[in-house]
This record gives sequence, structure tokens and C-alpha cells, in this order.
Amino acid sequence: MTPLDLVKCRLQIKPNLYKGIFDGWKTIIRSEGFGGVMVGFGPTVIGYSLQGVGKYGLYEYFKFKYSEIVGESNAHQYRAFLYLTASASAEFFADILLCPWEALKVRQQTSYPPFAQGTIEGFQKLKSLEGFSGFYKGIVPLWGRQIPYTMMKFTSFEGTVELIYKNFLTKPKDEYSKLQQLGVSFAGGYIAGVLCGLVSHPADVIVSKLNNLPKSEAGKSQPGLIDIAKDLGIKGVWRGLGPRIIMIGTLTGLQWLSYDTFKVYVGLPTTGSTEQTAPLLTKEHELIKKEK
Repeated sequence: MTPLDLVKCRLQIKPNLYKGIFDGWKTIIRSEGFGGVMVGFGPTVIGYSLQGVGKYGLYEYFKFKYSEIVGESNAHQYRAFLYLTASASAEFFADILLCPWEALKVRQQTSYPPFAQGTIEGFQKLKSLEGFSGFYKGIVPLWGRQIPYTMMKFTSFEGTVELIYKNFLTKPKDEYSKLQQLGVSFAGGYIAGVLCGLVSHPADVIVSKLNNLPKSEAGKSQPGLIDIAKDLGIKGVWRGLGPRIIMIGTLTGLQWLSYDTFKVYVGLPTTGSTEQTAPLLTKEHELIKKEK
């Protein structure tokens, strides 16, 4: 996904830099070599691995804890609200893990000449230039991007999976093989990725712009979110939407596929419920209760 993300970030900063995705790749390879399309790979892997572990794990935790608070019957009846609150809570903490690496990734991908030759050099350079505050100057817009993104991601995924089993498949979920259920997970994840990419894109453009700004000179204030949004305008906040939709749809589908494959491997059911089955009466929640 790094080559797509690279073109997307550069188009958000300089909209006339490339004519499109393929022109961007050709231009980068011609001027920077084949390795040029992988700029930002290191912080992407580290940041989104940490965020993913935190997000998926905390989502299950908060979904279980909130269901205990309101009761299983209410949690199932108002399950959409449960998915929204659990995913928002999980993302809030997961972004604290992601933010330093997102700041470094954007700086590497959008700086001319290159900000650093690698992840370690880039981390040290950003720290020396701006201190640790430089890694977290984008945390508020990152929350603004990622929390709605994750709320849409988890809620639309759960809803899409329920819709597929209800309207497109003829048997109860547990009568399908694990491989078939994983296919539903990928399809639901891809659709959810497209939707959450649309919801969060304006904030993504603002995050890219904010992390690309150099440290302000003494006596001068750093442009804020409102300043950047005004400068971009309505059209500007949708820069790079095409590459991001492709990237996020594919990435989200693969994330749900990987996550549910792991759950199947350890003997847990795939994520998502049917309309007739309360999502909280799944095997993982029963195991948690037994451990308590």
C-alpha cells in the first residue's frame, strides 16, 4: 500500500505534481529509482502495526465491557450504538501509538529533497528539529480523521456482514465453512474500507498538510486546523481521494481477513453476527467470563 499512499500524500500537498496514480509512479521511478515508491514504508509498518494491535484488541475489550454495563439484551437491540462507542474508544488510544510514526511517514513522503534516508535517521532528525512535541502536533486532527474512520469501519463492517448473511446467503452463519466465513469477512471489510475512506478523507488531507509544515520561526505562530482548512477550501480537502479509496478498501479487507483468520486459528468465531444471533454471545466473550 506504500506506493499508493506515497502518491496520495504528495497529491494532497501539491495537487498538480502528478496527473494520476500511474503517472506518479512513473515519475517517481524515473527520478528516484524503484526504491522511491517505497518511501515511508518503515514508519508505515511500525505505526500501523502498533495501531492495529491496539485498535482490534481494544475494540473487542470495549465491546465486551460496554455490553456488561448495559446488559446483553440492550447491547444486541442497540448494537449499532455499541459498535460506534466501542470503536471510538479503541481508536482514541490506538492513535496515541500511531501518531509519531504517521508524522514521520508524512514528513518523509512529502519533503523535497528527501527528509531522511531511513526510518531511524528520520526519527532522530525529527526529534532533534522539533523535539517529541513534533511527533504529536498532529494528534488532534489524527483523532479527527481516525475516530470517525474507525467508527464507520467497524460499524459498517458489522452491518455489512449481517446484511450479507441475511439477504445474500441462505443458511445460518455457523453452517458455512470457516473459509466461506472468511470470504464474507474480506467482502465486508472492503466495503467498510470504501465507506470509511470517504468519511475520513478531508481530515486525512489536513493531517498531511499539518505534518508537512516546518517548525514555525521564533515569534510566529504555527498555522492551525482552521487556517489549513480555509487554505485548502472545499475542493482541496478531497485531493487524492481516488488513490486513498483503492488503498483503504484493499487494506481494510485484508485487515479483517487477517484478523478473522487469526481468530479462526485460535478457535474463535469470525467477527460479525446475524440478525438472529446476539453478537455478545460469541465464544470469545464466554471465555472472558470464564476467566473472570
